[in-house]
Amino acid sequence: MPRTKPPFRADVVGSILRTAPLKEARARREKGEISAAQLKEVEDREIEKIIKKQEKVGLKVATDGEFRRSWWHFDFYGMLDGMERYQLDHGIQFHGVQSRMESIRVKGKLGFSNHPMLEHFKFLKAHTRATPKMCIPSPATLHFRLEPNAVVTKEYADRDAIFDDLAKTYRQAIAGFYDAGCRYLQFDDTAWAYLCSQAELKKARDRGLNAERLAADYARVINQALAGKPADMTITTHVCRGNFRSTWIAEGGYEPVAEIMLGQLNYDGYFLEYDTARAGGFEPLRFLPKSSSTSNKIVVLGLVSTKTGKLENKDDIKRRIDEATKYAALDQLCLSPQCGFASTEEGNVLAEDEQWAKLRMVVEIAEEVWG
Repeated sequence: MPRTKPPFRADVVGSILRTAPLKEARARREKGEISAAQLKEVEDREIEKIIKKQEKVGLKVATDGEFRRSWWHFDFYGMLDGMERYQLDHGIQFHGVQSRMESIRVKGKLGFSNHPMLEHFKFLKAHTRATPKMCIPSPATLHFRLEPNAVVTKEYADRDAIFDDLAKTYRQAIAGFYDAGCRYLQFDDTAWAYLCSQAELKKARDRGLNAERLAADYARVINQALAGKPADMTITTHVCRGNFRSTWIAEGGYEPVAEIMLGQLNYDGYFLEYDTARAGGFEPLRFLPKSSSTSNKIVVLGLVSTKTGKLENKDDIKRRIDEATKYAALDQLCLSPQCGFASTEEGNVLAEDEQWAKLRMVVEIAEEVWG
């Protein structure tokens, strides 16, 4: 039961460990030792290399590894019309470590025009024989990450007033990437996982968010964003509990949000973390609508960890896939790592060869399970 369209039986979340030449070039650019054009030359060369490596391990999909980004989300958000990045007095708290002290705020009317990542996608598409996949952060996470005073424009009264324009902005983004040739787009999303964590819900309330209404609000804005999606474009989401230097933020299974997330969101597929007990059991997959002539939603099981270099046992992964089939049909399941390998440029704590070994194993297991 191989798949000829995304998500593929062996798939990837997106980010790749930054290579040594890229790290060096970014550091030199930071010091003003090289120009932006010189940095781009290095980025181009290193992206071409990782595209070839993804193809070599047997993947039918390729990303640019997010090599032109520092953060998986703030770079994209900061390039939207009406948004900017700014310095905070604190970072995002992960287990045992805090991220850089930076965030985003709304400074004007939201929109998507002349976004630099359109060119990033075009470069990827021009240099791969596989299906090029573009990953962007979701509209839900943009709202969830706004600090209490992060709306600094008269365009919107408060954070909740941005929803309609946020959905419109993402419809523009979908159209923009489609026109650039993108047929496989992914919304990376931490908000849904945080809604499964009582600790993160408390933090949301402390930031002044209406935690009881967030699931409904996010479902509405996502579906409004997806309205009118081209029929030949696949849009998936990756639900993440946090991924920074091999640490995490949220704990808790999908049960609190599964009925809405799997049953009501109009995504074509869901990349769900299942590499540790932090994600709970497979029972929430019962809410995945059964395949029909009009719908065939896919869940990509993130059973291979990107947080450690230790290679999983193939038989253990196969057993877990078999466990998942108690709640969802095998034909509606695929396999991937649980997250990207470098959601920020710092990257997770594993070696590059360990990363590629994991991706190769994902391909091998997929072939053995689905043919």
